[in-house]
Amino acid sequence: VGPAPAQLGRGTITVVPGVGLFQRGVEYALYEQELAQELTMLGYHVVNDSAAQKIATLSFIESVEQPTRRGPVSVGGGAGIGSYGSGVGLGLGIDLTPRPADQIARQVSVTIRATGEEQNLWEGRARFTATANHAMADPATAAARAVEALFAGFPGNSGETVEVQ
Repeated sequence: VGPAPAQLGRGTITVVPGVGLFQRGVEYALYEQELAQELTMLGYHVVNDSAAQKIATLSFIESVEQPTRRGPVSVGGGAGIGSYGSGVGLGLGIDLTPRPADQIARQVSVTIRATGEEQNLWEGRARFTATANHAMADPATAAARAVEALFAGFPGNSGETVEVQ
């Protein structure tokens, strides 16, 4: 929360993409729609106009991580000598468990500032990781939940971290 929290939650606001994002992208459209709905619920009047009183800059990052796993086959061996002779043994292990699902990490960031001003009135980010086979892997579900979590307790206190389950 910036130095003028009384300016938050009212007036006209426009949503613009952060650096490197394209307004025409499918993922951006999902997040933009969810953000516009959330800003409306907070008391803003969302417009697509450069004359808006405030600007909400939307950014998001998504990455997919493939969990590392040892090979599915392991081999072990051993030998021994005793008073009744010697022996050699060989063991073969086969891992039949399925490969772990990919991990999808997402981070959504929003800044709100007055038009023509450099200093942010408010900024926040939400991040989470979900497995590829979880409901949160769906981009529409992820966008809705991330934006909702981002504005939980809006405007909050400066520097505060809010954990949402």
